[in-house]
Amino acid sequence: MSHPTGRTVAANLSLSLDGRYHGPGGPADFGAFLPYVATDTARDQMTRMCAAATTAVLGRVNAEGFLGYWPSVADDADADPRDRAYARWLVDTEKVVLSRTLATSPWPRARVVDAPAPDVVRELRGAGAGEILVNSSPSVIKPLLAADLVDRLYLLVVPAIVGGGERLFDDGLPGTTWTVSSQVVGAQGEVAAVYDRVR
Repeated sequence: MSHPTGRTVAANLSLSLDGRYHGPGGPADFGAFLPYVATDTARDQMTRMCAAATTAVLGRVNAEGFLGYWPSVADDADADPRDRAYARWLVDTEKVVLSRTLATSPWPRARVVDAPAPDVVRELRGAGAGEILVNSSPSVIKPLLAADLVDRLYLLVVPAIVGGGERLFDDGLPGTTWTVSSQVVGAQGEVAAVYDRVR
């Protein structure tokens, strides 16, 4: 599903049943998600989401975290082939890191931009080709949802209620309608869904 004014903007995130992307202990409280994020269902979703993407948009925290993990996976013969493919995609693709504090890029093939996420994505949408993937960065996804700039959502919903923590869908978002273009239920009850914005 492409946007009428240019490239498709997609976003991916793992969510609990109560709509949170981390637990009550803060951003590092990810324990409830760990049993599900490396399943076949999650890895196949990862493969789907980067198949058409040619630009990755990341917040600073994720960019630095990903930098510490994924490049070594790209060359790890023992890693799952889907993990290696995703790591190679992440290393090789154009990356835009949104940050108010970084002076230089932490990645090769990346540039740091200090500007509001909606402005950056509108500019990216009007240039180049391929999908723009906002990669697991809620600090970027949330303002894009508020500006109705997300065309596709790749969500991994894990069968756990965490009872606290940040929610993806805040009150006050514009009302929007979505269609389900893909839905896979994993062996442990995790659901990998792809939602496309109806415009």
